[in-house]
Amino acid sequence: MLENILLGFSAAGTITNLGYALMGALLGTLIGILPGLGPLATISLLLPFTYGLDPLSALIMLAGIYYGSAYGGSTTAILMSLPGETASAVTVIDGYQMSRKGRAGVAITTAAVGSFVAGCIGTLVIAAFATPLTKIAIDFGPAEYFSLMILGLLGAVTMSSGSIAKAISMVVLGLALGLLGTDVNSGTQRFTFGVQELWDGVDFIVLAVGLFAFGEIVSTLTGREPPLTQHAALSGMLPNWEDIRRMVPAILRGTGLGSILGVLPGAGMSMSSFMSYSIEKRFSGHGHEFGHGAIEGVAGPEAANNAAAQTAFIPTLTLGIPGSPTMALILGALVMHDIQPGPNVISTNPTLFWGLIASMWIGNFMLVLLNLPLVGVWVKLLSVPYKLIFPGILMFSCIGVYSTNFSVFDLYLTALFGIVGVALRYLRFEPAPLVLGFVLGPIMEENFRRAMLFSGGDYSVFISTGLSAGLLATAVVLAAWMGWSSFRAGRIGGNS
Repeated sequence: MLENILLGFSAAGTITNLGYALMGALLGTLIGILPGLGPLATISLLLPFTYGLDPLSALIMLAGIYYGSAYGGSTTAILMSLPGETASAVTVIDGYQMSRKGRAGVAITTAAVGSFVAGCIGTLVIAAFATPLTKIAIDFGPAEYFSLMILGLLGAVTMSSGSIAKAISMVVLGLALGLLGTDVNSGTQRFTFGVQELWDGVDFIVLAVGLFAFGEIVSTLTGREPPLTQHAALSGMLPNWEDIRRMVPAILRGTGLGSILGVLPGAGMSMSSFMSYSIEKRFSGHGHEFGHGAIEGVAGPEAANNAAAQTAFIPTLTLGIPGSPTMALILGALVMHDIQPGPNVISTNPTLFWGLIASMWIGNFMLVLLNLPLVGVWVKLLSVPYKLIFPGILMFSCIGVYSTNFSVFDLYLTALFGIVGVALRYLRFEPAPLVLGFVLGPIMEENFRRAMLFSGGDYSVFISTGLSAGLLATAVVLAAWMGWSSFRAGRIGGNS
């Protein structure tokens, strides 16, 4: 393997390819920070311009945009309660609370370091275990995906520090919002109430900006939340030894989880970050701090989504199966350059495969060098009085929402979700389970239907394989354990 890695670095280390790696890292960070843009829109715009490039150069740049966006998405999530990416929504929960306590610099540094470590390890996983991990992706059919989604939704309930009843109600509401729109199989309109703009459903950025950003602005301006205060000294921006002791295990756990889930088409960064948060809350030993600025709530999810961003390339390259729309575009770029993805891509195009692997290590070093020096700049922005900074947050939020579909209706819908976000804060409902239900609901429904179609309507398909049955058994055990723990703690009802 060492010979192959050296081959990769010789290919990725040319001046031209280093330039494209830097370009991808810069663009990825920028679009991650700005809500509504995202790697999908950016790569789709740049795809025609890559036609005249060398295939490796094109792939290095597009890959840098993809995993670079995972770095940038955490910045606005921590500073402004404004997730730039779907996977960054969970970072809002504790990252923004760290900001409110004057620890924005620590939170951003933790996210950057966690992303860097996870990115490097995730790339190593691709280099060493691409073939066996490909087998895991093949073994995951519709029944296994459905069982995994059930486990993920139960994990959403564990994210709540309030009552179980409130958490379950948020998951159900998220599922309903995720299923809103046109049924792709029957063409039936669901929960659209005759509104044509809802036929395509609700975009994630509309929901996230409304619940988190707009809701936070209103809560702060009305005095329900205190203004942010920050440490200006460098010492206040870096994690202390206690922070490091707590964040290292979280980063390693998140990296391991993300490396595995990233291989599964459809799971990806969002599933990885939310499940990592649930695991950290239960096993970090500081569960009572989650939702109030726990450093593990930033370190684990950020590591998970960045590791998943790396290993998502495994099924795309070795199976020709993209795990997300963005990876489908990258797959299209390969085909456009007459490169056939599949099990033989490593042997037929070794320079391309190992050059991409090497470029990921290079890109991760570039990203951490780009992001860490900017920590002080980002934190100083928060020293500006909130009444002066919130119009800028509002403007960028509106630009991000409008640029998604170029629809004024989306702005009205975002304002509506902002009102919902304020109401949830007032009633002490936590929005994170709602967001996860919204993200996982459509995936769960799609795989449930596929499993039913393949089995001829036989429900035993969900326990017909050891993997699916094991996931469901784990979900049952988790549900029983949560119910018993919550009963003892008095969290079953409405107590918060």
